[in-house]
Amino acid sequence: MDLKLFHKTNGVTEVTPWLAEAEADVQALVESAMEAMLGVRFLATEYSTGPVHGGRIDSLGLDENGSPVIVEYKRATDPGVLSQGLFYVAWLMDHREEFEALVRERLGAAAAAGVLWSTPRLICVAGGFTRYDLHAVREHRRSIDLVRYTMLGEHHIALETVASVAAQGSVRRERIRGGRGTSPRRRTDAMAELAAVVDETLLGLGEGVTKVERKQYYAYQRLRNFACVTGRQDKLLVYLKVAPATVELVPGFTRDVTGLGHHGTGDLEVQLRSEKDVERALELFRLSYAAA
Repeated sequence: MDLKLFHKTNGVTEVTPWLAEAEADVQALVESAMEAMLGVRFLATEYSTGPVHGGRIDSLGLDENGSPVIVEYKRATDPGVLSQGLFYVAWLMDHREEFEALVRERLGAAAAAGVLWSTPRLICVAGGFTRYDLHAVREHRRSIDLVRYTMLGEHHIALETVASVAAQGSVRRERIRGGRGTSPRRRTDAMAELAAVVDETLLGLGEGVTKVERKQYYAYQRLRNFACVTGRQDKLLVYLKVAPATVELVPGFTRDVTGLGHHGTGDLEVQLRSEKDVERALELFRLSYAAA
């Protein structure tokens, strides 16, 4: 990593980065906190693909939008991690019923019914990647994230997304079709124009932003969701991964929805009625993007 970390107790001492002793150590650490680290609900470890296929998937999970996720780990740089992961994605797409049964067993019937098969994801976590890996992900049609880990001192691990691509068709700059929970196509011109501005703003926050379409909302994500957008007749609602207690809430503009049911993810609701509201919300968008 180019980033340097220093400990400033009793003077300034650089914290030396290092790699885990074994791949299994990285896997165990990520699986123990997968939702916090990757935004993925953990389903299974070392999942057997059967005697014919003859493999074991390091980790299976389900992301915040219901997309199936395969996570593959390598201790250091390994040129085989990407091809191995894609090998398992192909198996997964041919065994949808088996995966849905696993989701039903671990997370319940509602989660199984909502699996989003249009955007399966592969996340590769490794100590490093080759330039061939970085090129290959941009040539592939799948959603792939290459995540470099670094151990720092005794108590810290850093995750850095070095490449992130979306499946073909999963990132689109068309206008959001919203409505009261169903995405009807009847929208006023003003709301359609506002939705286009929000879409362009969120996609333009930085590299590696993926837009995922669900029936009730659009999610904008890096490794994790940072914004979910749904429509009403007179406004757009954007849910962000910003702690409501850290910002000044403004009635009619921002609202704490912690513990309240809503479409998508995030505890801070932002209500947008005009392009001026988008400008007001830009710093909140950036905060959520940085946290993802």
